[in-house]
Amino acid sequence: MTHSGDGPRVSVVVPAYNEGEHVVAVLDRLFESVKLPCEVLLVVDSPDDTTVPVAEEYANKEPRLKTLVNTYGRGPANAIRFGIDNATAAVAVVTMADGCDDARQIDELVRLVERGVAVAAASRYMPGGQQVGGPMLKGTLSKLAGRSLRMLAHVGTRDATNSFKAYSTEFVREVGIESRDGFEIGIELTAKAKRLRRPVAEIPTIWLDRQAGVSNFKVAKWVPSYLRWYRFAFGPALTPEQVRGKTRGNSPDNGERQES
Repeated sequence: MTHSGDGPRVSVVVPAYNEGEHVVAVLDRLFESVKLPCEVLLVVDSPDDTTVPVAEEYANKEPRLKTLVNTYGRGPANAIRFGIDNATAAVAVVTMADGCDDARQIDELVRLVERGVAVAAASRYMPGGQQVGGPMLKGTLSKLAGRSLRMLAHVGTRDATNSFKAYSTEFVREVGIESRDGFEIGIELTAKAKRLRRPVAEIPTIWLDRQAGVSNFKVAKWVPSYLRWYRFAFGPALTPEQVRGKTRGNSPDNGERQES
């Protein structure tokens, strides 16, 4: 994958929900850390989200920031899908608006995709990675899922559930995104890459629990969706058409635009 020199090399997709002034520090770190030509797509569910006026004021001094109102339905999965569908770069990086992810690693993740991987994961559970803080149950389930998928399904990363990943936008539009609930897109696209036998790579990351605001992660509600994609990672190689055929029937299109 090569960059033509026109437009951004990376579209950074940031789903946000009522972050208000908290988003300023996160945006500051993003624009300070990302050295590659970029666009930052801050995606909210409604125009009255408290993040919007803060982001619009920020955009007056930072034209690379775009605030998008998601029209696919409420929730983080729909916001992420909407952001990736509106990305103009060949690489999309998903990172959270809570400041937990290390924005300095975005350029490295992008370069891995440009070298040919479909998914580049920031891994909390490989040597050199760490998770600091956060709910114990969530962390334990995530670690068990990640390490077992790496060992048993050979998915290419020890942290399939982490949302902080870079994707080839061509790959994403080839296989589609079926997730409609929480943050399970990370494991969905990792599982699809495995079934298509597309390369997945990882780098270590240190995840820090948010210092302000409240997490919107709902373990009990979203576990079934994670389990669905955990199971999907096991199985023989598939074509993109077969992947879509096996998964699309379980998720409504809801009339939104789909890329091919």
